[in-house]
Amino acid sequence: MRIKAEKPFAPGYNSIVEECAGGMLMDFGVLKLTGGYVHTCSEAKERVFLLLYGKVVFEWEGNKVAAYRDSFLDDEVWSLNVPPGVEVAITGAGDDSEVSVCKTINETFFPPKVYTKTGTVVEMRGKGLMNEAGTRIVRTFMDKSLTPHSNFMIGEDVHYPGKWAGFPSHHHPQPEIYFYKFYPRQGFGLLKLGDEGVLLEHNDAVKIGPNLVHPQVAAPGYAMYFLWIIRHLPGNPYIRPVFEPQHLWLEEKEAKIWPETQPASPGEP
Repeated sequence: MRIKAEKPFAPGYNSIVEECAGGMLMDFGVLKLTGGYVHTCSEAKERVFLLLYGKVVFEWEGNKVAAYRDSFLDDEVWSLNVPPGVEVAITGAGDDSEVSVCKTINETFFPPKVYTKTGTVVEMRGKGLMNEAGTRIVRTFMDKSLTPHSNFMIGEDVHYPGKWAGFPSHHHPQPEIYFYKFYPRQGFGLLKLGDEGVLLEHNDAVKIGPNLVHPQVAAPGYAMYFLWIIRHLPGNPYIRPVFEPQHLWLEEKEAKIWPETQPASPGEP
């Protein structure tokens, strides 16, 4: 389901998804900060604060760390993960900053931790396949191998204009949230969510229910960024997706794609 961004984010916390105890098992929102604005929270939930762009100061348990990120397209991850009950204060140190906030129930104790380039797996996925139609940058900083204590798997996709992600089409039983940004901002993309088509625009979010396929594409000329947040299920954490078998031939390095193949005969199935 698409959650359309109707207006720019207001200063403070902008709630987008509130389903920590619902079907999505997580809350999500964006914290908008201007210079000197201070946001504090100490909820009884696991929380992940990801700096999207700007300059902010994080404070927790006697720690004080300045974080800066000029571009969600070009710069590496800066994120803070804290367990339930830890109070976090975030202060805007620039004219305009945004921090995404993911929350969920987690009864496991773990020490707060900052994730940066050092703890992030950066991949150029799709390279050399499908005539480069799916080439993109993927940054994964939380999954069961990197953060076994967490109930989240979180990362970022950066699409080159006109490229695809999530293809060959796949699905998984764990709920997922996508959050989008485009450069330039008037850009758009399209998502196949199950059997429906979904328009994607700047600051939109999409709730992806269990076992819905979700490949997507960016419009030509527009870079598409999306943050993906998967909530592990009790006893069934996300490890890998289930691919639709009819499209797997496209992952073969020697796959021939029209017009390299012979033209189809009229009426060929």
